[in-house]
Amino acid sequence: MNTEPATSTALITTPKRVVVFDLDGVLVDSFAVMRQAFTIAYAEVVGPGPAPFEEYNRHLGRYFPDIMRIMGLPLAMEQPFVRESYRLSREVHVFDGIRELLHTLRARGLRLAVATGKSGRRARALLDELGLLSMFDHVIGSDEVARPKPAPDIVLRALDLLGADPADAMMVGDAVTDLRSAWDAGVLAVAATWADFDDTELLATEPDVVLRRPLDLLELCPALV
Repeated sequence: MNTEPATSTALITTPKRVVVFDLDGVLVDSFAVMRQAFTIAYAEVVGPGPAPFEEYNRHLGRYFPDIMRIMGLPLAMEQPFVRESYRLSREVHVFDGIRELLHTLRARGLRLAVATGKSGRRARALLDELGLLSMFDHVIGSDEVARPKPAPDIVLRALDLLGADPADAMMVGDAVTDLRSAWDAGVLAVAATWADFDDTELLATEPDVVLRRPLDLLELCPALV
C-alpha cells in the first residue's frame, strides 16, 4: 500500500459541510468476515469447490444481488451470506483513526452520513454494534434507493436527507463504484486507501483526492462552528 500523504487539496475551493462515507473498507475492516461468509454461502448454495472470492472482491461497493448477477451466481446465496455476516459481525474491526476522525468532524460541525452497498438494516445493526451509529445523521443502504452504486441515487439520497447541496459535500470510498457514484451526484470524490488491498484500479480513475490515513481527511474539513 502506498504511504504517501494525501493528494493536493486544490479542488477544495469552499469548506465542505457534509461527508458521505462508504462503510466496508472505509470505516470498518470487514474483508475477513466477508470472505468467510461468501465461502460458506457458496458451499451451501453452489456446492463444493473454491469460492471465487477474488472476483467478488473486485465488485465490492455494489449491492450483493447485483454482484451475484454480474458473476452469474445464484441470488439464493444472499440469505446464507447475510446470515453468516450477522453471525461473524463481532470479528469486524473499526479502522485505526476512524473513531477519532468521526468525533472530530462532529465537533467541527460537519454532518455525516453512510451510503453503503449493504442493506440499510444490516449496516445500521453493524454500526450500532460497533458503537458508531450515533456518529451519523443518516445511514442509507442499497436496498433503500432505486438504483445502487455506481448510480448516484444513494449519494443524492444522503444529500436530500441532510438538506445539502452537492457543492457542500464529499464522498469517501474505497471502490471505483463509490467514485462514480460521487461524480454523478456532483460531489467531491475522495479515495480511501488505508485498507489492505490493491488500489491500482481505484487510483487509475483519478480521484479528486487520495487519502492514505483516516485522519488525513481532517485537512479537508475545517471547523464550521
